[in-house]
Amino acid sequence: MRWLVGWSNAAVGQVPGARGRTLLPVGAQLLWSDPDPLWAVGDWRADEVRLVHAENGSVARLAVLGRCAASDADLRVGLFAARGGALRHLTTWAGSYTCVLQIGRRITVLGDLAGARPVFHTRWARGTAYATAALPLADLTEAALDVTYLAALLACPDSPEALGDGTPYAGVRRVPPGHALILREAVPEVSGYEPTASLAVAGTPAAHVPPERAIAGVRDALVDAVRARLAQPRFVPEPGEEPAPGVGSDLSGGSASSTLALLAAGLPGMPGTPLGHGAAAGQRLLAVTFNDLTAGGGPAREAELERARALAADPRLHHVVVPGGARALPYADLDAVPLTDEPGPSLVAAGRHRLRLAAGGADHLVGHGARQVLDAHPARLADLLLDRRRRSLLRPVTALARADGPAGRSVFVPFTVYRAARRLARTSYQQGVQNAAAQLMARRFDEHAGPLQASLAALAWCRPGPAARWLTGEALAEVSVRLQEAAARPRTAVERPGERRAQAALARHAADHRVFEQAAEVRSQRIHAPFLDNQVVRACRALPETLRVQPGARATVLRSVLEGAGIRDLPPGWGATSQVSAAAAARTGLRASVDGLLDLFDAPLLADAGLVEAGVVRAALRAAAGGEAVATDGLAELVATEVWLRRLLARRGSCWTGTDAPAQRAVAGGVHRLPL
Repeated sequence: MRWLVGWSNAAVGQVPGARGRTLLPVGAQLLWSDPDPLWAVGDWRADEVRLVHAENGSVARLAVLGRCAASDADLRVGLFAARGGALRHLTTWAGSYTCVLQIGRRITVLGDLAGARPVFHTRWARGTAYATAALPLADLTEAALDVTYLAALLACPDSPEALGDGTPYAGVRRVPPGHALILREAVPEVSGYEPTASLAVAGTPAAHVPPERAIAGVRDALVDAVRARLAQPRFVPEPGEEPAPGVGSDLSGGSASSTLALLAAGLPGMPGTPLGHGAAAGQRLLAVTFNDLTAGGGPAREAELERARALAADPRLHHVVVPGGARALPYADLDAVPLTDEPGPSLVAAGRHRLRLAAGGADHLVGHGARQVLDAHPARLADLLLDRRRRSLLRPVTALARADGPAGRSVFVPFTVYRAARRLARTSYQQGVQNAAAQLMARRFDEHAGPLQASLAALAWCRPGPAARWLTGEALAEVSVRLQEAAARPRTAVERPGERRAQAALARHAADHRVFEQAAEVRSQRIHAPFLDNQVVRACRALPETLRVQPGARATVLRSVLEGAGIRDLPPGWGATSQVSAAAAARTGLRASVDGLLDLFDAPLLADAGLVEAGVVRAALRAAAGGEAVATDGLAELVATEVWLRRLLARRGSCWTGTDAPAQRAVAGGVHRLPL
């Protein structure tokens, strides 16, 4: 795991660790020293850590960590622009990175728009410590476990109203996506760097952008994002390590991964050319397809594999098919799951992901985030009503009805969807959050029997997650109180329900992507998700809502992206959306590992914390393994959180060393029950 950490102290002079002698992060590289030191920790490559200093003798410096396409001259311009207050300028370069800016004693740390590169902070030693990982700060302050936050994470995982700015560690706060942490004399301030729109003006800014220009913006941003990865020096792992040298990409047969693979293979001179030149061994892009031999998936999965084979016939691609057996199923080999910064559903399939990534390149592209940044959240139907665009509802409502099969053919189905969208458009934010709090207290949980029912349930400001149904009454009451408090707080910005729900869903996915990176990490490998880059997220937000809500919008945009890069020969069925194979793999893996999961919940730590009752979860596991209709995604969240808790509490040691290092590891207080 790679992270950066530093702090700001109100007092000038000797403080614990000020000169990097009495307190040090383990395995750290000092970027700048006292009185406000900054370290990079972990196996950072030389070209991933860049520093720029002002040349006039003043204390003005900028650190950029990660993959950033800016040249050294661009970084110097960004430093001087940020000195004048233009913080957003530091977030507009292609790539995925974290910026730390110091002007005198003022320190600014900028997170990204999606939340894949978060920033955390906590009060410590007469000042404030900050980091891009929460666990080191928890170690630093010997923080206890925040059980109420875990309850909120399980009950409402994609609702910022329930999660707030908390983390699993008491006292460690998270900077929201699209915001910067500003430390003036060690006093923290969180400020947004994106311009906000007002509902006083009809329509959102994206509504006034012509669709053709918006799609061209997405194309340019994606091409720049892929080029930023290809322009970096080729990394060659040490002999015996698993990733192959150079650049690789997932090629699942889906539209997102195939778009990235074809762009990376087709950009002139890297690693092949549109005409196929330079396609010798080592020059072609390594394309990896995972073929699950045990999970099934039916015709939809077979069609995806066939599309992957057709795409891989391109001479610029070197195709590798990774067969998956019983050990690659979700829930298999949970004892080998590493400790991550936070819990996330990706933990239950860490071994599955690691098997695929081990066959990839030292720099590997994945299509994570495409669905969240390109697809329209169902709540955007309410946004269209707010903009008086009723005609634009016809096609998406009809598509929803057809996706529900024979049950959706009733003439009343479109009217039901329209009525739900109108109800959301007329519901205030405060009332919507209060309704969700009442749902938790009454234990009213939606049964998602199909796409239509899932979309109807998503037409709300806030709603319970799939794991909420198995939480105890005390845990749900705590989360309900958090929601009621959020509803009572005055709002500084007014957002549309669809826009807010889409941003929350993206933030939740980005957080789980970060867990995925840490859990499936292969030594010497970097996982790149260009769809989560700042400039790609901005370009996708500029897409008009009337375009986003149309059936097949994601495939239309990505097809245009490929056409702009000269790639037009796509296999039949390209762009079809299917999550059947992932759901089938989850059910198969749960059935195969049900005995181990029952043992895991024989005396779970979640029950010790008062979040669940062991017998209830065990009954749900048996029902799911027996083929009953159970929310398996909710069970995955419970299992992942239980595994993470066990890794955390079994951990020894700390992220810090030195004479002033904390004597105890994080969450030294263990797991405590929720207050009644």
